Amino acid sequence: MSGGPAGPVGVPPSVAWTGTAVRVVDQRALPGELVLRDLPDVDAVVDAIATLAVRGANVIGTTGAFGVVLGLRAGLPLDEVAERVAGTRPTAVNLRVAVQAVVDAVRSGRDPLEVALALVDADRDQCRRIGEAGRDELVDRHRLLTHCNTGRLATTGWGTALGIVHAKAEAGHPVRVLATETRPLRQGARLTAWELERSGVDVEVIVDAAAAGAILGGRVDAVVVGADRIAANGDTANKVGTLGLALAADRAGVPFYVAATLNAVDLAVPDASHVPVELRRAAEVLDRPGDVDVPVWNPAFDLTPGGLVTGIVTEVGVLRPPYTSTLADAVRASDRQGER
Repeated sequence: MSGGPAGPVGVPPSVAWTGTAVRVVDQRALPGELVLRDLPDVDAVVDAIATLAVRGANVIGTTGAFGVVLGLRAGLPLDEVAERVAGTRPTAVNLRVAVQAVVDAVRSGRDPLEVALALVDADRDQCRRIGEAGRDELVDRHRLLTHCNTGRLATTGWGTALGIVHAKAEAGHPVRVLATETRPLRQGARLTAWELERSGVDVEVIVDAAAAGAILGGRVDAVVVGADRIAANGDTANKVGTLGLALAADRAGVPFYVAATLNAVDLAVPDASHVPVELRRAAEVLDRPGDVDVPVWNPAFDLTPGGLVTGIVTEVGVLRPPYTSTLADAVRASDRQGER
């Protein structure tokens, strides 16, 4: 099943099954070096996700699913391996959803590997549909600002927010991307810029602190970001810095879109106050020799109220407020069709 055009020249799939291991692109080495890593067991999978060798809500989900398969092949108890993998990163619900799909397969007598492989195909198709829906929604919006990395490295297909960019480019629409640096690990400067440049998309990196000024200064037609978890009311957990972009967009009258597959929607969470926010090491911020040794608050995500979100671009189209009804309707319809 097609997930959009071929990736950037020389870039293999973000995740693939070799027969004995899960092969991933080590995102920590980019953009300087393209490194493929074979993860032969569940320990290696957990380490790769925890250390951000594998990152991006969708691809940690598919990688986690293969991790459970590897754990089962090693004879580990199902519940133990599932909880270990699912708990590696707590904010992104896609990981837990993918792990649960493998657990459900085992309990119903299905082949867990077939389910993990099907999750890869489904993600690729869902990204394609997100890209097409976003392309049509933003047909007259050419200067897009995005945050973090939501493309081919973060998914198994086109991407979510960047899937829209790729869909516009493939259709011949003019598109120019402002990619935030995305502190503290610079996923935008390292990964998004690398991916778009290799794809021939016009991209410029902007430091995080300048993004609000760019929006208010008229340099942005729309802000498009991804999501690691979406609450029932449309509140969104995404890479830290997203909230500031939403506030600036609201002040400037610039549309602010979230692009995500429906498996990022968690109807069990009524609003953002119930979303766990992962805290990361101080060394990711105070990372230069001679930096002062003081406490650091380093949340990996922040929480954007649904009231600031113009629309949520999903594989079933663009959902709009009131999100308490549109999200619930979309998720339940997708569950009935067995697509989530």
